[in-house]
Amino acid sequence: MCSVETDGEVRKHLSFFFLILFIKTTMAWMLNHFISFYFINLCNNLWSFFYLYPVVFSMEEQNHSPGKELQHRTRAESPGKKSWHSQAYALGAVSNFMSTFLTFPIYKVVFRQQIHAVAVSEAVRQLWHEGPQYFYRGIYPPLLSKTLQGTLLFGTYDSLLCSLSPVGPHSLRHRWAAGLMSGVVEAVALSPFERVQNVLQDGRKQARFPSTVSILKEFNSYGLWGRLSLGYYRGFWPVLLRNSLGSALYFSFKDPIQDGLAEQGLPHWVPALVSGSVNGTITCLVLYPLIVLVANMQSHVGWQSMPSLWASAQDVWDTRGRKVFLIYRGGSLVILRSSVTWGLTTAIHDFLQRRSHSRKELKD
Repeated sequence: MCSVETDGEVRKHLSFFFLILFIKTTMAWMLNHFISFYFINLCNNLWSFFYLYPVVFSMEEQNHSPGKELQHRTRAESPGKKSWHSQAYALGAVSNFMSTFLTFPIYKVVFRQQIHAVAVSEAVRQLWHEGPQYFYRGIYPPLLSKTLQGTLLFGTYDSLLCSLSPVGPHSLRHRWAAGLMSGVVEAVALSPFERVQNVLQDGRKQARFPSTVSILKEFNSYGLWGRLSLGYYRGFWPVLLRNSLGSALYFSFKDPIQDGLAEQGLPHWVPALVSGSVNGTITCLVLYPLIVLVANMQSHVGWQSMPSLWASAQDVWDTRGRKVFLIYRGGSLVILRSSVTWGLTTAIHDFLQRRSHSRKELKD
């Protein structure tokens, strides 16, 4: 019996080791071939970019970068042709699905830090002791929610932007408004998925809620108002604020940065990757206190001792020793995750958009 248990432990540790090795190798490859290259180019072109800043954000200046030319061509299509605008939903879904699957291990480590306020090594140690069979526990809700997020985020933004400004170039005011409203739609539609995901990823609730079905049964046992306020939409207001502001910031500055870098003669994928990474990183760092608050609020389950929004915020502030830098614990992984996730999402979306438009031009 002892030898069997020992062999099982060995297989468990070896499996986890190779999984960590695979993830580390993958992330190292991406950092080596993507991030290091475009950050070097970004540093070399910082002066030029800020020199072009007034031109990029001007509403009257004609921008002839490849990305802006693609935008002008697509906006110039006849209103009856809805295929391109409907494709915005599909492109957003595919790009978010791929980036979420690649970066989920980083997200889970960050989530453990947000819940338990521990260091990176301690969060990794917790996942190590739980075993590889729990390493991707909780991936299905975020995989589904992020795919839907990409569908709603990019598709709704594109539709709203066309309604606000049918002919480009689009002003900063229009991009901000469209991004803000798309974030509201995203929060309303996807908050229940995030709620289930946060409960699943809390290691303290594995015995009580071993699966998604057990969580849904718990929520459905409440009354109608309880299902919304205590169940699926627990922590909705900070989610709404985080998503709306985050989407507005992302879409407001994504295209100007991308177009400014495209004028420097860089490869097509570099401006999109840099733009997504910079926007995702800055937005996540600005809104990180809301992210921590949402994670802590949505980890609570049950009718008893369900703290209010203010009580939850006060509890987070107290447990972090009333220090801002402790709230930002895990910031290094947040930077890495946001940089890779939004960089990949933006680059994949831009690549698919160009391929789709090229095929359409060939058919025409």
